[in-house]
Amino acid sequence: MRIAIDCREAFRAESTGKGKWTEGFLKELMTRNADVTLCSDTPVPKQFDHLKKIIIPKKGFAWHWSLTKELKRRSDIDIFLSPTSYIVPALLGKRKRCIPVVHDLIAFRNEPHDRKARMIEYATLGRAIRTAWKVAVISESTKKDLMERHPRLDAEKIFILYAGPLRESVPASVPDEKTILCAATLCPRKNQARLIRAYAKLDDELRKQYRLVLVGARGWHDEEIIQLIEKTSGVEWKKYVSDTEYEALLNRATVFAMPSLYEGFGMQILDAMQRSIPILTSNKGSLKEVAGFAALFCNPEDEQSIRIGLRMLLLDEELRKRLQRECTKQAAQFSWKRTVDLFLEALGNV
Repeated sequence: MRIAIDCREAFRAESTGKGKWTEGFLKELMTRNADVTLCSDTPVPKQFDHLKKIIIPKKGFAWHWSLTKELKRRSDIDIFLSPTSYIVPALLGKRKRCIPVVHDLIAFRNEPHDRKARMIEYATLGRAIRTAWKVAVISESTKKDLMERHPRLDAEKIFILYAGPLRESVPASVPDEKTILCAATLCPRKNQARLIRAYAKLDDELRKQYRLVLVGARGWHDEEIIQLIEKTSGVEWKKYVSDTEYEALLNRATVFAMPSLYEGFGMQILDAMQRSIPILTSNKGSLKEVAGFAALFCNPEDEQSIRIGLRMLLLDEELRKRLQRECTKQAAQFSWKRTVDLFLEALGNV
């Protein structure tokens, strides 16, 4: 099988969820008997330099248009996998076997979202999935959302890939008994504003002992979040951090808090489970599916629910121990090996 993959986001200096997914998937795929061509707008990292490449040093729509023309003329590529954008699959139509990866349906929900990204997805998702050879999703929740929005889509061509952790093996975490960690791009959907306000309402003694550490680059509509960070005692924002620093923070965290309004998967939850960190997360989207019995769930739209959840996790040692035991079992269900196995199974004998 000869597969071309849009890897642009995986090679960004500050990659986010889709980029991390692409990177983890690609590293595992490299260990298999697959003929891979990387599609990028920048030179690829040295660890991938031995693979075939299509490097188009253009940005925006010009890149997508140029790649589409290149893929049309290439007879040495059987499948195009698009993990971060629907533009090329929409432009290619049925001229090449395409597999768009649908991570979530965030652009089609009521929560505030990046306007440009919303417009692009509205214009391209429908055609991309209609003409696609197959459609990959990363959770049962995303498949359900996709079918609700596009009920005429052939469910038989949808397959679920899930995701894996940041690292396949990690050292045992050593909680510092003073850190509540939240890792996510600053934006309304990630719900940091309510988390900060809930933290501010904790008992004085708890706030003296535990700091709320936010990790993540600025996103969109984040002005309120920035203001709350600046005026709320005990809250620290480390901005975007390297994978090494992120791991160090994970390994010290006493509680991981991610009361997101909606996620297509929630890879940060998996990273926390892998280290047996007690988790407070949302009862919406895919998060219940991913976390199983390994998290305490809250209503992300209710600050009181978030505050109560934080307080329970910080004060109830038996609850934390129970969740830690569940973490090990739940995290074992997800790996990049499983994801690539599911991908290759879906390809069949191509």
